[in-house]
Amino acid sequence: MSADTTARSRSGAHRAHDAGFVLDVRSLGRAPGSMRELRRTVTTPERLGLDLIAVPAGSEVELDLRLQAVSEGVLVTGTVTAPVAGECSRCLEQFTDSVEVSLTELFAYPDSATDQTASDDEVYRMDDDLIDLEPLIVDQLGLELPLQPLCTPDCAGLCPECGVRMAIAGSDHGHEILDPRWAGLAKFASGSPGSGSPDKGAATGDHSADIARNSTEEK
Repeated sequence: MSADTTARSRSGAHRAHDAGFVLDVRSLGRAPGSMRELRRTVTTPERLGLDLIAVPAGSEVELDLRLQAVSEGVLVTGTVTAPVAGECSRCLEQFTDSVEVSLTELFAYPDSATDQTASDDEVYRMDDDLIDLEPLIVDQLGLELPLQPLCTPDCAGLCPECGVRMAIAGSDHGHEILDPRWAGLAKFASGSPGSGSPDKGAATGDHSADIARNSTEEK
């Protein structure tokens, strides 16, 4: 997450109205225990997630939330559901999926004890009566999405010899690999005299026997 996003996520929303990931909670009031449910579909203007897998820009993100006033701020609970697109870390194929992220987070009131005593990276803060959920969602996606995504849990990846996807090649795909230490011996064996045909070898043997027999008769 960028430094600008981190600063915005902890110090306030800096947005002007109740739309998208920004919630205006003035109607909730500050009486502890007051509660409000919110369902909203947000089209995200930018890509949210990790290098290999993320919620694509322009995707519809579903918010199903409960907002509850507590003494130090507004407690946000619920789920965020969104489509994701990624690249398999084994076979490098593109794939799509969906992710559901659970939220349970306190947004501190301005000038509350939590706001004054907690460091910038310990708590999310409200900006007046506005809550910006986007930095929280970005943080949770970073925790929920895998660093090494897979197109399928049992993806076999690529053939280390030719690079073909094993899912396409099939389980019987393979390459005959000769140990380089035996390569010279294999060449020697293929060119040795014993590699000729049996008939030729037999004829040579008969010719040798005739010469031996003639030599004996001359003696």
